[in-house]
Amino acid sequence: VAGHDGRFLFGYIEGVPAVLMKGRVHYYEGYDIQDVVLPVRVMGMLGAKQILLTNAAGGVNCSYVPGDLMLIQDHISLAVPSPLRGKNIDELGVRFPDMSGIYDKELQKIVEDKATLLGIEIKKGVYMQCSGPNYETPAEIKMFRSFGVDAVGMSTACEAVAAHHMGMKVCGISCITNMAAGILDQPLDHKEVQEVADMVSRKFETIVTDTVKAMYKSQKEKK
Repeated sequence: VAGHDGRFLFGYIEGVPAVLMKGRVHYYEGYDIQDVVLPVRVMGMLGAKQILLTNAAGGVNCSYVPGDLMLIQDHISLAVPSPLRGKNIDELGVRFPDMSGIYDKELQKIVEDKATLLGIEIKKGVYMQCSGPNYETPAEIKMFRSFGVDAVGMSTACEAVAAHHMGMKVCGISCITNMAAGILDQPLDHKEVQEVADMVSRKFETIVTDTVKAMYKSQKEKK
């Protein structure tokens, strides 16, 4: 998929040891859902205790505009299978994990504080993962809005579930790259998504870098 190299990068973010996913695999590419979350599983098994998930998303909330950043407070993932289906791997987590606090509130607070210091406005909302690769219909978007969805995309929720299942602290940020179907009188295309993502990349990079440093500092202080 354009924009997703599909490889790991090991290194440091201004002194903070980190593993980065340079792109991701998607359910719509034909992979089993367990394979989609395998990179997250690997990072957890390498020792990662916290994970910051990012994505490009369509704005369902009519107050959003392309270029906005949204802190994910919760998600809906009914449109894709659970990555936990099948035989449970007890060494990774329990059979029936609670999902009421999947996005860590402490990490959310770190993102909010960093955004404020940087003068970056950040929205807060509910993200929905759909299967893709087709964009959603206007009728589907109307239904999602009635559910309380603020942004929609084709990734992230399943990865958050897998990470949470392993006991990792999860944080998620969506970049609103386009308005969802039916909100504006114009067709959707992947090129627009990439163009907006490139436009806000510097802002996104800054808040991610500062957040990662603060996450690492917070973790060290608790040891």
